[in-house]
Amino acid sequence: MDDLILHHYPTSPFSEKLRLIFGFKQLAWRSVHIPQILPKPDVIALTGGYRKTPIVQVGADVYCDTALIARLIEARQPTPTLYPAAAAGTAQLLAQWADTTLFWTIIPYTLQPAGLPSLFGNAPPEMVKAFAADRAPFSAGMVRQTPADATASLHAYLGWLETHLADGRDYLVGGEPSIADFSVGHCLWFVKRAPELARIVDGYPKVAAWHARVQAFGHGDAIPMTSTEALAVAAAATGHAPVRIDTGLGFEAGDAVTVMPIDTGRDPSPGSLVGLTNDEVVIRRVDERAGILHVHFPRIGFQIKKEKGA
Repeated sequence: MDDLILHHYPTSPFSEKLRLIFGFKQLAWRSVHIPQILPKPDVIALTGGYRKTPIVQVGADVYCDTALIARLIEARQPTPTLYPAAAAGTAQLLAQWADTTLFWTIIPYTLQPAGLPSLFGNAPPEMVKAFAADRAPFSAGMVRQTPADATASLHAYLGWLETHLADGRDYLVGGEPSIADFSVGHCLWFVKRAPELARIVDGYPKVAAWHARVQAFGHGDAIPMTSTEALAVAAAATGHAPVRIDTGLGFEAGDAVTVMPIDTGRDPSPGSLVGLTNDEVVIRRVDERAGILHVHFPRIGFQIKKEKGA
């Protein structure tokens, strides 16, 4: 079975979500560190345009968005499960709330002046400015909360979680870990990277204890790999994961399309449609270094458009 190759950087919150899932499932995985900001030539070689972090590569198949990647990992290693049968729906609803609403609360909360020294360390001012410039178009048009608004919202959300955990449960949905724990968990991990601001969690002891249990899963067995080696893996691959196109969804096999996120990082990835269901869209594209690629996106949160003249 081909290795799972995670393209990430250490301070990426959504990458931490996947690293913890690897730890939960006690998996070995290949670790490719990528730049925090553009240019990302080796990432774009794989995705065709999508620039969010992380992505996961399996041979010449590239998977975007952690909701889809979590299902990929689950299919390869079903136990222990991320989707306990008795609560899978609730777990996924809570995960989506965390990956969207909670995430866009902790970002303005944590990136306020009190948090910047911890997040950027001894980085020169030029690097901090470059990061801000890179992210400005990433979320263009989005109305962000002020730090004061985000602080109030985060207190409210932590209060909800504290009440949710008041019955003594060890994990957010029933008594077993689920995808919800890792989605909420990576948000709090990012907050805790800034000690001055992390004190907000101290007022919610059940949340703090729960988060410690999640972090204790660790990251599994990470095996370093370079991005050049990862591109060579794609180029050498001889096949792709099975895909299908369901009828009645408005597109046909071979349609020239672009796929892009609808929230932030709206960089389109062009390609030829090879897979489409209510859960996933897959495009075929060719790169001079990586060869013939299939790039997978979830349907939730993404837009498919036929290219002009297609």
